[in-house]
Amino acid sequence: MASPLTFSWKSKLLSVLLCCLAVHAAIELNVDDDASIRNAAATAAYGLQSWYNGNQTGGVLGKFPYPPFYWWLSGAVWGGMVEYQQYTGDESYFNVTYEALVSQISPTYNYLPIAEKFDEGNDDVAFWAFGAMSAAEYGWPEPPEPYPTWVGVCDNVFNDFVARWYFANDTCGGGLKWQIFESSAGYTYKNSISNGGFFQLAARLYRHTGNETYYEWAKEVWNWSTTLGFIADTGNGYVVYDGAAEPLNCTEFDHTLWSYNLGVYLHGTAVLANVTNNESNNWTAQTIGLLDGVRYFISPFSNATNIMYEQACATRWNCNVDQFSFKAYLSRWMAQTSILVPSTAEKVRQILRTSAEAAVKTCVDGDDGVVCGARWYLGAWDGTLGVGQSLSVLEVIYNLLVR
Repeated sequence: MASPLTFSWKSKLLSVLLCCLAVHAAIELNVDDDASIRNAAATAAYGLQSWYNGNQTGGVLGKFPYPPFYWWLSGAVWGGMVEYQQYTGDESYFNVTYEALVSQISPTYNYLPIAEKFDEGNDDVAFWAFGAMSAAEYGWPEPPEPYPTWVGVCDNVFNDFVARWYFANDTCGGGLKWQIFESSAGYTYKNSISNGGFFQLAARLYRHTGNETYYEWAKEVWNWSTTLGFIADTGNGYVVYDGAAEPLNCTEFDHTLWSYNLGVYLHGTAVLANVTNNESNNWTAQTIGLLDGVRYFISPFSNATNIMYEQACATRWNCNVDQFSFKAYLSRWMAQTSILVPSTAEKVRQILRTSAEAAVKTCVDGDDGVVCGARWYLGAWDGTLGVGQSLSVLEVIYNLLVR
């Protein structure tokens, strides 16, 4: 296991600002050469892991430091690291990833650690469950006793989602709330990423186990999302709106488009298209509709064709710490879609190739490893750095190997 270095994220920023403003890109990448892709991904992975201090004195096992990085983002990183190992073959981070995913399993054998009560939304839990689900899909060693299997942990998360769906069933015709606890801001908001997380987890559990209960719930969440209007067909690709206020019975939407909202449903429909052979709901057509909607997250300018960007915030220069990571999940879930629904592969690969070539140009050398920017279309570092930026670059690189 590579040993991440001790750091202060503020000193990391200062060191990069002082030393690296004028240097060339720190990651070399030939998108037509698998060895180059693996080398570039390894460099990006080391840079990402240099942010982690959970296995050092003063850190919390499984967690990247807060502030500024919330609990959910740690789960998202470890899910990405499971995928990274699967497609690159690099086992350098197996121990730290396995340890992290196990460390946050709660005494109720799900992902509800008491220490994170005020930062646990349904979407946050889903991202930790995605990592556990990937561990199950790729045959990782099971968690140690007394914990259940990875599938058992995911099943517990699934059953929690079902119970919370029924609890909130008196408004909006169903749906998960954003937050789990009434004390959390956003408790009266129902959003796409929480319900999309439920949908994707149910779809993947169904594909992995064959249990029809998971499929029935995947259909329930999809039908609710489309009937309510969270997912809409524009005639030029699907859009997935952020959410709606529960006190207004979800009659007024927040129409903001975020890439991970679309991506989370995309992977779910692709899983169902693969496993059901389109017996119902025409899952391939739904997958194509969502993939067409990726157009809203690529090509910000005429000279930046097929480069991914976060259209709600990137060009306005007001993305927050979480939003810097969203392109990571769109890359991951598009790549998975290209395997599950092969007719999508050419389009996905074109976007990933162009985006990866642009993304590595935003990376520069820092004291503790490579750091990367967020605005890939600039062709140079944009002055930002963090876990989300590093994760996004890592995922767009290694997903070139998903084929």
